[in-house]
Amino acid sequence: MATLRAPRAWTRRQFLVRSASSLAIASLAKPSISRAADRPQIAGGIQSGDVSDGSAVIWARADRPARMQVECSTVESFKTIIASASGDALPDADLTSKLLLADLPPGQDIFYRLRFDDIATGLAGEGRIGHFRTAPAASQSISFLWSGDTAGQGWGIDVSRGGYRSYRTMLDNRPDFFIHSGDHIYADCPIPSELKLSNGETWRNVVTEEKSEVAHTLAQLRGNYKYNHLDEHFRAFHAEVPMFAQWDDHEVTNDWSPIGTYDETGHEDDGTPRLVARARRAFFDFMPIRDIGARQGRVCRKIAYGPLLDVFMIDMRSFRDESWNKGDDQRGWILGAEQLAWLKRELAASRATWKVIAADLPIGLISLDAVALGNGPPDRREHEIADLLSSIKRAGIRNIVWLTADMHYTAAHYYDPNKAQFQDFEPFWEFVSGPLHAGSWGPGELDDTFGPVAMYQQGCSAAQGENLAPCFGLQFFGRVDIDGRSGVMTVTLKDVDNRHLWSVDIVPQPQGRPAVVAQHS
Repeated sequence: MATLRAPRAWTRRQFLVRSASSLAIASLAKPSISRAADRPQIAGGIQSGDVSDGSAVIWARADRPARMQVECSTVESFKTIIASASGDALPDADLTSKLLLADLPPGQDIFYRLRFDDIATGLAGEGRIGHFRTAPAASQSISFLWSGDTAGQGWGIDVSRGGYRSYRTMLDNRPDFFIHSGDHIYADCPIPSELKLSNGETWRNVVTEEKSEVAHTLAQLRGNYKYNHLDEHFRAFHAEVPMFAQWDDHEVTNDWSPIGTYDETGHEDDGTPRLVARARRAFFDFMPIRDIGARQGRVCRKIAYGPLLDVFMIDMRSFRDESWNKGDDQRGWILGAEQLAWLKRELAASRATWKVIAADLPIGLISLDAVALGNGPPDRREHEIADLLSSIKRAGIRNIVWLTADMHYTAAHYYDPNKAQFQDFEPFWEFVSGPLHAGSWGPGELDDTFGPVAMYQQGCSAAQGENLAPCFGLQFFGRVDIDGRSGVMTVTLKDVDNRHLWSVDIVPQPQGRPAVVAQHS
C-alpha cells in the first residue's frame, strides 16, 4: 500500500456533501482520443476507510492494469491541491488499488479525485470525486453509523424496489464515518434471478455469473464484492462516507471457524483452511482497510477518532476454538489469548472519553455460533468475556459501549451486574442493528450470565415469519452522536425509511482509579 505525505498547512471548512460517483475530474489531464473504450475505467465505486486525525485509505478498482492517481484538497473546487499520490492496480489483486494518505489536516473535509492511467499506453481514464472527513484534534461533535449484513439470503439488487435503499438513507444522515459490522457479502448465498415474496409478488434480482452459486474460488469470492458495487446507492454512499470494516462469517461461509472449515482444496501447511485464506485475501482486496505492520492481514485494530472516541474493531472469527460453542469441555474462546490481551492493553491505554467496541457478534444473545449458551454462570466462551469485563472494572475503565449487527433485527441491551449470574463488572450498553439488505428475523433470547435487559427490540413478528424480504421495511442501522461540549453519547436506532425508533442519552462517567497491584519478588 503506497503512502502519501503532505505538509500541514490548512484552513477549516464547513462539511459539504455532494453525490460524487459520476462527477468527472475537470483539471486532470484528458487523453487526446475520443473513444471511451480506449481509456481505463473505474470498475464499480470508490471508497475511503480507516480515517484518523491525519490519514485515510483510498480504494478503487480498474477495468485493466492501470495506475491509480489521487489528488486531495480541502476545498471542493480543487483550487488548491494539498497532496497527490499513485499506486498500481494489477491482476494479482483483481485490479484493485489502495493508497494510504498520511499527514492530512485533522478535523477537515477532504475531497479527493481519482482516475486510472493505462499502464500500457499511459492514457488517462475516467475520473471521479470522493469525500471523507478526518478525525478532529479537539473535542468536536462526532456522528457515525453502524450496521451489517448486505445481500443475504438471496435478496440482491431489485432495481424496481429501489436497490440497496438503506445506503441511500444512511447517506441522508451525513455521518462522519460508518462501521460495517460484518457480512459485507454472503459468499454462501447465491443470488437467483427471482424469489417469491410472502405476499405473492416476485422479487427480481440483478444477477451475475460469479454470484450465481456458492463461492469457493478466489474469483467467485471477489465477484461477491463486485456485485455490491452494481448498486447506485452503495456507490454513492461509499464515495462520501469512510468505512471502518470488519468481517463476520458470511465473508467465508456460514458459521466458519479457523479449524474445521475446509472445502475440497484442503489446508495450508500451518493448518489454515485454503477457503478461509482465499476469503481473507478477497476481503482485503476489496476493503479500504489499512495494513498494520507486523499484523498484516489482521482485522482487529484500534482507530483513534479524536479525543472523544476510540473505536476497537475486534475479530470474533479468526481466533475462535471451533464453529460451535458447545461440548463438555469447559474451555472455549472466541477472541483468543493474543487478541484478548491486546484489547485489555489498548482499552487501559486509551485516553478517549468513549471506547466503542465494534464486535461482529453480540454477547448476551443465545447462539451456538456466538458467546451466550443460556442462563447460568459463565461457561466456555463466556469465561473470556467475564475475564475482559472484570479486567475493565479493575482498571477503572469507563464509558465502554458495544456495537454489533449479525442478528438481523435491532435492539438495545443494558447489562446490569445486579441481574447477572456473573457480577464482577460495571454496567454497560450493547446495541444491535441490522440488516442493511438481507432477510429479517425476530428478536432472539437473552441469557442471564451477564444480566442483559432488552430496553428495546424490533424485528419480524411470528406472523411475518423469518427471512422477511427487505421490501417489507425491517432493515435497520444505528446512529451515534457524541456532543463536543458535554461528551454525552446519543444512540439512536433507525430503519430503512429513516424513522427514529428509539434512542438513549448516555452521560460519560469519570475514569475510575486503577487498582493497585501488589508487587511480589
